[in-house]
Amino acid sequence: MQMLNAADAGAEHMLAADGYIFVFPENLAAISGGMKSFFDRCYYPCLGALNGRPYVMIICAGSDGRNAVAQAERIATGWRLRQILPSVIVCTHAQTQEAILAPKTIDSADLIAAEEMGEQIAVGLQMGVY
Repeated sequence: MQMLNAADAGAEHMLAADGYIFVFPENLAAISGGMKSFFDRCYYPCLGALNGRPYVMIICAGSDGRNAVAQAERIATGWRLRQILPSVIVCTHAQTQEAILAPKTIDSADLIAAEEMGEQIAVGLQMGVY
């Protein structure tokens, strides 16, 4: 397993991986800029080369996150990736400028759920299920 920041990841990493865990924040009801840049850089070089590979997605949002999920799932659909679990939205309920700019703490239930998603995709890949 390799964990990369979106700014450091490129098409070569996508092409070398057997599956994906996309984790990113939403920003202004959309995919965050860093993740959007990653998708923009990688989309066409990977088009047609990732078909059927599994993925899961976790989005951190201040209140909603559904639009960011829809955008990212559409990109995954274009790549013909296989979603193995529903996308998860972790809501921080940050609604004021101070709360939005403050460091976030993700509660233990959300961290455990994320760990279980990662474990499921890793075990499935090891077993040849995906």
